[in-house]
Parts: sequence; C-alpha cells; structure tokens
Amino acid sequence: MTDRKTELQTLKADLQARLRRLQAHQRREDGAINRDFEEQAVETQNDEVVDGLEQESRLELSQVEHALERIDAGEGDDCERCGHPIDPRRLQILPYTTLCVKCAEQV
Repeated sequence: MTDRKTELQTLKADLQARLRRLQAHQRREDGAINRDFEEQAVETQNDEVVDGLEQESRLELSQVEHALERIDAGEGDDCERCGHPIDPRRLQILPYTTLCVKCAEQV
C-alpha cells in the first residue's frame, strides 16, 4: 500500500500544480484592449475549456484526497460500499478508486 500512497501523493501534488496553472490563466490580465469580436469569441471558448479542466481537476483531487484518507485509516484496499477487497489490478489502473468493480458498476 505504500507504493500506492506514494503514487497518490505524487498525483495530488501534480493536480494541485495543475489547478494553480489553471487559476493563473483565469486571473491573467488582458493586454489587448482593442480585440475584435473573433478574438473575444476564441478567448471565451478557451476560458470555457479551462473552466472545464479546472472542475475535472478539482474532482480528481477530491477523489485522491479521499483515497489517501482511507489509506491512512487502514481501509484503502477495501471497497467502501461492500467492504470486500478491491482487486489490486483495479487499484493499479485507478489508484484513487474506493469501489470494487461490482459496486462501481452499480453506481
């Protein structure tokens, strides 16, 4: 479980760095005062994409933090719904999962 915890901690740091970059993009100063409509439209589309990426990153970070809490509590390898062990192959592919395959299919 130590390797998984290390992997999750690294993923957490990566997600936090990504969020900082996305937030910096949102706070950027607009240097061009005289932008045409097309430039404004492209910028709006870009902002929407960045917003979506930020939301996805926040969700993934939340899942990683939850998985780390479960590991610290000694519950990290067990499904939080049924209590059975989560297949190690599933944890290898999706290290922040808290559900076994059977329970995940029911969600």
